[in-house]
Amino acid sequence: SSRYGEFNYFQHYYITNNLRLRMPKVRRSRKPPPEGWELIEPTIEELDAKMREHETEPHEGKRKVEALWPIFKIHHQKSRYLYDLYYKRKAISKELYDYCIKEKIADANLIAKWKKDGYERLCCLRCIQVRDTNFGTNCICRVPRSKLDQIKIVECVHCGCRGCSG
Repeated sequence: SSRYGEFNYFQHYYITNNLRLRMPKVRRSRKPPPEGWELIEPTIEELDAKMREHETEPHEGKRKVEALWPIFKIHHQKSRYLYDLYYKRKAISKELYDYCIKEKIADANLIAKWKKDGYERLCCLRCIQVRDTNFGTNCICRVPRSKLDQIKIVECVHCGCRGCSG
């Protein structure tokens, strides 16, 4: 008998790769989550389900970047949810917050920016990276609304934000 059981190498390769594409990625570590996880788990699971739904939804008729906007929005929601629970409402423990950061449930870099003055409402990190723009400036969504034309609707090319600077 071969090391692949009843299958030959090519059948084994096909089966494992197709299962890997269809199965959701489990990212939880073997270490059990800290106390309080059961309080935030339903919200995190709901946002993960929305994320999977938007990842698989067809994007015909949309620009390539527009298909990613809902994913950026949900990513922002998850990070903001944990940021608010820990820093604003102080409803979760440091251990639970660190666990969520370590498991990449929330974006540590985005949360670090939210703690700085002027970045409290930042939508995504790509909007402040000057290397991604033509003229070496921030994204249009970082311009205050008072300085923009009131009639024209402005959307960020990266994440679809309509103004995160205030």
